[in-house]
Amino acid sequence: MERKIFLKSLFIGAVSAPAVLAACGKESDAVTPSTTDTTGGTTGGTTSCAVAPTETEGPFPTKVPASYVRSDITDGRAGYKMTATITITNTNNGCAALAGALVDIWHCDAEGNYSEYGGSGMQSVNYTGVHFLRGRQTTDSNGQVTFTSIFPGWYSGRATHMHVHVYAANGTSLKVTQIAFPEGAGSAVAAVNGYKKGLTGYTANATDNVFRDGVTQELATVTGNLTDGFQLAISFGVAA
Repeated sequence: MERKIFLKSLFIGAVSAPAVLAACGKESDAVTPSTTDTTGGTTGGTTSCAVAPTETEGPFPTKVPASYVRSDITDGRAGYKMTATITITNTNNGCAALAGALVDIWHCDAEGNYSEYGGSGMQSVNYTGVHFLRGRQTTDSNGQVTFTSIFPGWYSGRATHMHVHVYAANGTSLKVTQIAFPEGAGSAVAAVNGYKKGLTGYTANATDNVFRDGVTQELATVTGNLTDGFQLAISFGVAA
């Protein structure tokens, strides 16, 4: 997001502190057609070989990501089960699968809170001593990692989202980006309905400070239901 948009957001009273800190620019302008998922919501995914957009890592990045090598990141947090499969491709090699990349993910719980943070105006609940909904894996020969988690909740100023940081095998940062979720009638976001919070006051992708300039390359395919859980899939291109 351009700097002038970020500065403008500072003066919008309805925008929360997390939303203000989340504003940042895009790296790629490539356009990818949308499709429809089985829950009825609009979905996306990269069908052309393009570098994924760069987004903000904060304000709640994992403090020591290398410490959380695991596939199940639930850590006992209540919520609807979600399996997330992320595919990493190399845009410097015709978007071939990138094996051996390190993929960190993190997201908020059903109430909209992050682990490792809290006790401040940005997040009143103190979760500084726990590490739920954070994890790291290494991509396989198909460039894929799969995490078991819960469907994220939401907090003021942001749409439902997940954070992703991709590193090369040697630890070099390749991409910081985010995952957007399909919205609207029939979507998983509508089915979950914000857990106990509902969706009153929810910030949609189109007005989110990170996603409002487009979610084409960050929009996951999300299928499933409340009973059996949800399956999320997305592919990101990185210049490795």
